[in-house]
Amino acid sequence: MRFLTTAASLISFCLGTWAIHESDVGVVDWHKHLVGVPLYGSTATAPAFHFIGNRSLIFSGTSSNVIAALDPINGSVVWRYVFDAEDPVTGYYKIEDTITTISGPGGATLRSFDALTGNLLLEKRLHKPELGALSTPISLGKHVTSLPNSKDLYILTNGCTVTSIDGTTGEVKWTWTSPDQGSLIIHSKLILTHDALFAVGIAKSTASYTIHVTSILPSTGEIINSANIPSKVEDPFTEFTVLTRSDVSKPVVLWLEKGTIGHVALTPTLKEKAKPIIMGDVFRKFTDIGLIDYGQVLLLKEDGSNVVLKLDADGRLANSKWEFEASLISAPDVAHTFGGGPDSQGNPYVARVRWSPNLDIAVDAESTSDLAIDSRILVTTSTGAVQLWDRGGLKWSREEALATVTLAEFVEIPERVASASPVTASEGFVARVARQILEARDFPQYAVNFVRRFITGSYASPTSSAAPTTSTSAQGISRDTFGFRQIIVAATGLGLGRVYGIDSSNGDIVWSRTLGLGWAAAVGGHIQPLKLYVTKTVSDGGDPEVVLVAQRRADNGLLDTVLFHLNALTGSDATRRSKDDAPLEGHDVIQGPLVESFLLNAEQKIVIFFDEYLQAYLYPDTSEAKEIFAAVAPTLSFPLRTSVEDRKRVIGHQIAVSKGHHKSLAHPTWSLALPPGEEVQMLLPRVRGPVASIGKVLGNRTTLYKYLNPRLFTVLTAAPARSMCGIYVLDSMKGTVVYHAEVKANLRGCNVKTSFVENWLVYHYFEGEVAGGTAGGAKGYRMVSVEFYEGQKVDEKTKSSEISSFSNDTINYHYYEKSFVFPYDISALATTSTKFGITTKDLIVATKNHRVQSFSRHMLNPRRPNRKTTAEEQEEYLVTYDPLLPNDPKRVISHHYDVAKAVKVVSAPALLESTSLVLAFGLDMFVTRVAPSNTFDVLSENFNKAQLVFTISGLLLAILITRPMVKRKSLREKWYTS
Repeated sequence: MRFLTTAASLISFCLGTWAIHESDVGVVDWHKHLVGVPLYGSTATAPAFHFIGNRSLIFSGTSSNVIAALDPINGSVVWRYVFDAEDPVTGYYKIEDTITTISGPGGATLRSFDALTGNLLLEKRLHKPELGALSTPISLGKHVTSLPNSKDLYILTNGCTVTSIDGTTGEVKWTWTSPDQGSLIIHSKLILTHDALFAVGIAKSTASYTIHVTSILPSTGEIINSANIPSKVEDPFTEFTVLTRSDVSKPVVLWLEKGTIGHVALTPTLKEKAKPIIMGDVFRKFTDIGLIDYGQVLLLKEDGSNVVLKLDADGRLANSKWEFEASLISAPDVAHTFGGGPDSQGNPYVARVRWSPNLDIAVDAESTSDLAIDSRILVTTSTGAVQLWDRGGLKWSREEALATVTLAEFVEIPERVASASPVTASEGFVARVARQILEARDFPQYAVNFVRRFITGSYASPTSSAAPTTSTSAQGISRDTFGFRQIIVAATGLGLGRVYGIDSSNGDIVWSRTLGLGWAAAVGGHIQPLKLYVTKTVSDGGDPEVVLVAQRRADNGLLDTVLFHLNALTGSDATRRSKDDAPLEGHDVIQGPLVESFLLNAEQKIVIFFDEYLQAYLYPDTSEAKEIFAAVAPTLSFPLRTSVEDRKRVIGHQIAVSKGHHKSLAHPTWSLALPPGEEVQMLLPRVRGPVASIGKVLGNRTTLYKYLNPRLFTVLTAAPARSMCGIYVLDSMKGTVVYHAEVKANLRGCNVKTSFVENWLVYHYFEGEVAGGTAGGAKGYRMVSVEFYEGQKVDEKTKSSEISSFSNDTINYHYYEKSFVFPYDISALATTSTKFGITTKDLIVATKNHRVQSFSRHMLNPRRPNRKTTAEEQEEYLVTYDPLLPNDPKRVISHHYDVAKAVKVVSAPALLESTSLVLAFGLDMFVTRVAPSNTFDVLSENFNKAQLVFTISGLLLAILITRPMVKRKSLREKWYTS
């Protein structure tokens, strides 16, 4: 009996461990190591070249809250540091061979990294995050500076506090806080000389801003002087700057006042007088192009031209020889931008790029002669691409927009079609014979390959790469033997307006499209994707198609709902209204916000939209679609969340079909009022897919029938006042509460992750208090597993998948529930899916420690007994309940990949029933394939087909040899028998 128990446990652990071998890494999976779209709004986070010895790197802060270093040779990620969501990075600063960052509210945390390796050298908490002052932009009021060959760092935080620390040990030497404490004066920049540390900022006045400077003794923090500079600045972000140079002892403050330039040199006593610069022009603004520490800044004139103002070595201001005429950039269809950067010797250079659309550039240059300059220009485009242009040519490009993907779906692709024979109705006999002889020229090679495959068994394997061995661009993309190669259609967020088609076999981008703004292009705006539907599959005939539902928010405040209909294989417009080399224009559906949308899987796939008045819109809006919709509308129901008399509610709706020209309307049919103070976080439908088995046969030969009500959905709620989180399972047709649980919220609020497939519900949360239950007595993360079954006992069948919503048997069910101690915090979870639903479903989770891991459903079975298992239970592979889920490193399907900030896990079936494709996306993208029940539908790779063929051939030869002998013997026996 003990042996049986041990064997059952081992079998449960071993199930679903395919695709976890080291040899499979990079073959059955791929990983895109991304950093995010660069933050170009401030030079504190914008991309810039940095020289460390004889090597240069590109550093940048990104919208994904990452500080990254890129190799300018090939664009690869040298290192990156991912900050937590509650610790936003506000800037990075290049100091000698280190990179120093400020992050958190008000600049709460200081970190120092080795510039070449990314090793964390120092981490120092400067103040509590709750004491941080919020500012816009986020970099305002934070700065770090240091003298060359000095270990001391001087940090400005909260716009009013300056701290001096030892850059090696983190020891605080002194701290100074402005007496004003940021109420009227906000310091924005630190300027360090050998004589003084200057805290430069702005002070509020009645009609404008005044520049304020405080000089501090660097060694002790003692105040030397503090004064307002006589100035009137209307916009402190574009009309005020500070120029300094390493060989100039007096930094210079510049400002614009009514189109003229004022300046003053900074001395420790602050006794210098402010003076205007007479240049004969009217100026609009300063533009920091990353060269203010090299004494240069870009000035925009009133006529639209730009001039570089520079600080000479003798401390005087003079016009630079670089001036960009307005006539060169006056074309309305040409965008332009400026950037600057030093070369390896510290000589500053300015570059202008005219290219639409782009947003920011960083410049590195090398002077090869007196007249020639070899430049490297790093461009950040409006669509999220990061490109390096070297000597006028594109050297490499990174699609960092993929770090903002919010929607993604697998789309099955068709198999490769052999070249069609050019048969015509007028083809004669001679022409037909000639054509067939020509087509037979490849038959010998085919026969040789067939014999080789038959003898050696060199067929496709589930663990072989699905990537094509040669380019198939001429013939189009086609699937592999087992359907592992599919197209991942991914839509980006952050208003970047990009849609990608990615090859799931190797991660290559097959196509990409920019989403057009339609009429909003004249005023500006952005596209925010909401839903992605596969409206046409390979089984429907022709190329597969997808519909992307999005909201278009124009800069004038108008909000519309649009959809984009794409060919999933090529990215072309399925409606053929947009050219392939132009932005993809959408179809306007609703002149206003979208309340909800659904995909109707009927004879024809129809997308249903509801506006704020709950009017129904159809796509495609054809007579056939309207007939199908009218036939099935009475059976449709959907929930919405709303607020009635300060009480949050979940309200179910059905659709009343209009027989005239008016739109069909949805009307409420039931309402679930939540307790006071409880808010709806999310409505999640149950994952739909094929159900191979409607019941589970137990060891005693009785059956538990699965509760498969197709109208179930999950509701996640939060009650901040009570610090509680709610999980509801409701019937969308009549609002019946099928399941309800409450768990304690943590310090970050309610962060419950859940998945509901077939009759299996799982949800994950953090238990901050020692509680009772099946996993009580310990703090930590919990995974709760719930299974629903029909009736109140075994062998009771109610046909829940077919029963009417008005039958009393809809509430005739029971469920099993178990809680487990989970080893990690997670950011996303999903279950595997297969073609026919026969294979056991595993739970795939993306953890906060940047791993993707699978957990067997056998270990999450809520029917695991609290006692020793019986022989009948062992037949079901049940093992004794243990609150602690095993953390098996062999089930980490991401292997050594660092899959950071995954926000969603998507699974899709392959052609093999045993195998499921898994995609995790967030900051990175990771794709692999898993077989929860092992690859039972194909022969093992260790199967020796050659030996089998030789054995059969030998037996056949033996039969052929012995058969005549047996016949002769039989004949002889007949002659000599009497």
